[in-house]
Amino acid sequence: MRHLLSTKDMSRDDAITLLDIAEDMADVADREVKKLPTLRGKTVVNLFFEDSTRTRISFEAAAKRLSADVINFSAKGSSVSKGESLKDTAQTLAAMGADAVVIRHPASGAPHVLAESGWIDAGIINAGDGMHEHPTQALLDAFTIRRRLHQGGARGKGLDGVTVTIVGDILHSRVARSNVWLLTTLGAHVTFVAPPTLLPMDLTGWPAEVGFDLDAAIDSGPDVVMMLRIQLERMNAAFFPNSREYSRRWGLDDERFARLAPTSIVMHPGPMNRGLEISSAAADSAGSTVREQVANGVSVRMAALYLLLSGDREDS
Repeated sequence: MRHLLSTKDMSRDDAITLLDIAEDMADVADREVKKLPTLRGKTVVNLFFEDSTRTRISFEAAAKRLSADVINFSAKGSSVSKGESLKDTAQTLAAMGADAVVIRHPASGAPHVLAESGWIDAGIINAGDGMHEHPTQALLDAFTIRRRLHQGGARGKGLDGVTVTIVGDILHSRVARSNVWLLTTLGAHVTFVAPPTLLPMDLTGWPAEVGFDLDAAIDSGPDVVMMLRIQLERMNAAFFPNSREYSRRWGLDDERFARLAPTSIVMHPGPMNRGLEISSAAADSAGSTVREQVANGVSVRMAALYLLLSGDREDS
């Protein structure tokens, strides 16, 4: 695997291979010494033009568990804030000998530009670009679902027949975009539920059903309910009347949570707005995978770094 930029073009076999490797990486977390020598001598740069403590720390932990050297590069307070271009930054990292660059950027497509530019000969991992994609989040979500549903052993398996309902701010969510492509590739059936104002104008080609009634979606008995954060920082207009109205219509409150099947999984990519899109009872329940998603994120990102940096990288 040369780069990890998107889940849209990822094949089912490639996705399952990565998830299977993540299972092996998860076993490392149970050891007394949580470290492998696999990427010793490799340098991984976390290049973050947007704040994201959770994702950056997850990638840092993943790289260090594989014995890679890690450089954390924050755009705030750096030469980037003084006007340095992405090209100049990339060439600086190339001069430092970066083997992999994990990039989060507010502009959709920035990781693709970096990967295709020739400015740097390094594996590029997209850690979130604008409102476009967040592939490792989708992979850790799929990994979490697969582990919960195939407790007897998940290796080699997809998500065939699994029903996933993704609820909330679809319009601004790169998590929703990456998940709909990956989950569908793995065999799941995806439904979006949101206010009309928080759905993209054109969903042509998106492999998902669309609904506006969360109660109807809950009563259909989904295997997985994934609640999305309302991204107020990306909103410059009134997309819904107020927080109370949103919570009443599209929040997973205690009453809706109680109507879910006992086997249903409740997910959230975090950070959560408790009381807005999800209640504390739902977030802290036995059916919730919120904490598991964080732990599984390290295993999935270890697998991604391993595939990018172990041995000779090939175009994928």
